[in-house]
Amino acid sequence: MLPIHFESCVALHAPADAVFTYLDDPNHLSGHMSQSSWMMAGSRMAIELDAAKGRAVGSTIRLSGRVLGFHLSVEEVVIERIPPLRKVWETIGAPNLLVIGRYGMGFEITPQGDSSRLRVFIDYAFPDAWPARWLGRLLGNFYARWCTQRMANDAAKYFREST
Repeated sequence: MLPIHFESCVALHAPADAVFTYLDDPNHLSGHMSQSSWMMAGSRMAIELDAAKGRAVGSTIRLSGRVLGFHLSVEEVVIERIPPLRKVWETIGAPNLLVIGRYGMGFEITPQGDSSRLRVFIDYAFPDAWPARWLGRLLGNFYARWCTQRMANDAAKYFREST
């Protein structure tokens, strides 16, 4: 059981199947991690997908990179995939991250006629090792909020621009 929860919601002007198809691609959903940003201290993470490309239960996704001189890496596995409504993945092994430790993450889409409501969520623990545990207590909630909001807002932007 992961003790900390955060979620972000957004209304999208797109049907649930179109939203699911877009978000089912880890390159779209985790795109904010592969772009240089102030939250990533100007760094970026590379995304590596298995043969199923993160689009099947059991599929793995790896992210790795360097942030502020620290090597970061995490491996995730898709544990639930119910098109066009829900997808959930979680870390496997011991993630090597700065402000969050193990996590489970996902999205739910609620159809609303020709539109949808998207909820992006994360359940996480602080890192086990010092000083990352201290940084997690200081910045973990801020990071979780940024990450879920960024995923939800990126989807909203995509569907705003594609209509």
